[in-house]
Amino acid sequence: MPGIQPRIEMESLEEHYVIEEDECLINRGPTDKRVLYLGAAPNRYYPFSLFSEDCGWKEIWNIVLSRTKVVFFSNKINLLVPCGPLAVLVDLVTGHQGSVFLLSLLGTIPLAERLGWVTEQLAFYTGPTVGGLLNATFGNATELIISIHAMKSGMIRVVQQSLLGSILSNMLLVLGSAFFSGGIVHSNKEQVFNKANAEINTGLLLVAVMGLLFPAVLHFTRTELHVGKSELALSRFSSCVMLVGYVAFICFQLISQRNVSVPVNEDESEADGSSDDKEAPKITKWESIIWLFILTASISFLSEYLVNAIEGASVALAIPVAFISVILLPIVGNAAEHASAVMFAMKDELDMSLGVAIGSSTQISMFGIPFCVVYGWVLGHPMDLNFQLFETATLFMTVLVVAFMLQEGTSNYFKGLMLLFCYLIVAASYFVHIDPESIRDKPET
Repeated sequence: MPGIQPRIEMESLEEHYVIEEDECLINRGPTDKRVLYLGAAPNRYYPFSLFSEDCGWKEIWNIVLSRTKVVFFSNKINLLVPCGPLAVLVDLVTGHQGSVFLLSLLGTIPLAERLGWVTEQLAFYTGPTVGGLLNATFGNATELIISIHAMKSGMIRVVQQSLLGSILSNMLLVLGSAFFSGGIVHSNKEQVFNKANAEINTGLLLVAVMGLLFPAVLHFTRTELHVGKSELALSRFSSCVMLVGYVAFICFQLISQRNVSVPVNEDESEADGSSDDKEAPKITKWESIIWLFILTASISFLSEYLVNAIEGASVALAIPVAFISVILLPIVGNAAEHASAVMFAMKDELDMSLGVAIGSSTQISMFGIPFCVVYGWVLGHPMDLNFQLFETATLFMTVLVVAFMLQEGTSNYFKGLMLLFCYLIVAASYFVHIDPESIRDKPET
């Protein structure tokens, strides 16, 4: 009996791909016909491993191309993807570090944005709470990957400054852009957000500031009990405490605060039965997981060229290393958060914008920085929480400014403008700042 050719149907309302397979399924009977759901029902999705050897390669290739098109050609920013291979080519042919740095920087932007998009697709299948944690985790994956490569190269100051810059970028640039764009679009009213969630995250940021402040004070007051050792020991102890505190925060959100992070508008829409009109996932759960691994590996590969070119780019482009680490690298890593926060604010979903901006800052400060201290401890690199006086003061003032902006539970375009002005001042300060520490710290012998 001749096989029935695969055919693809598109559901009109939910835009879910349905592929009816006969030839390409294993253990089929004479009348066996199964439906392969690519988006409609995650629990009825059959992974590609169910395809038999009899399945035509042309059909499989067409499916792979269609899914790749959805992932890589659905956003104009993906036009920057070729910059990544060009960076590798320029490094092999000319070795010009300035060009390699700029090309790898531009090539990382679309990869970071797509990583955030794929994480959002996976969040459709995990629920809002776990989905929010996934968004925060993989949203900061680019910064952590860059930090790990820099740590392996012994560039401790780059690790410290890039993580600090990520916090500053999220709290001032990303949140400021969200407040400003949301205030412009909704200029006829004052936008509101969940003040309780904002206070919890602000409190965690203040805890992180405390963890960074005391090692710096201990260093500059020269009051160490054991000179050269107490500062590092305090940093490692504080890092472990901060990691435990972040785990407690995760448990608190998962167990005690399941409904706190849900916006009021979302509850009303669900009560009205309008939740059926929500956007449907464009790729399946397994495709999301596969693309997460692919994009993470790509960012890791390109980050090695990015980190190795920092010193040469600083000389070739006459830009301080501190400015590159604090300003340029975090802008690339926060590309996904920036776009998402602005989009949510323009849709009057300010709780989502705060979750992206402040949530990412909280994770970097309470998890990213302590993790790098512990990771450096394992590798034998003496990274501590003494970020130097200039950097610590910048973080302290930023947290204070943002805390005052969030205390009323409302936002408008003027608050966003103030945050953007603060970020411009910070950027200008690091452009004229000379880092007293060497970019490449020597490990302890």
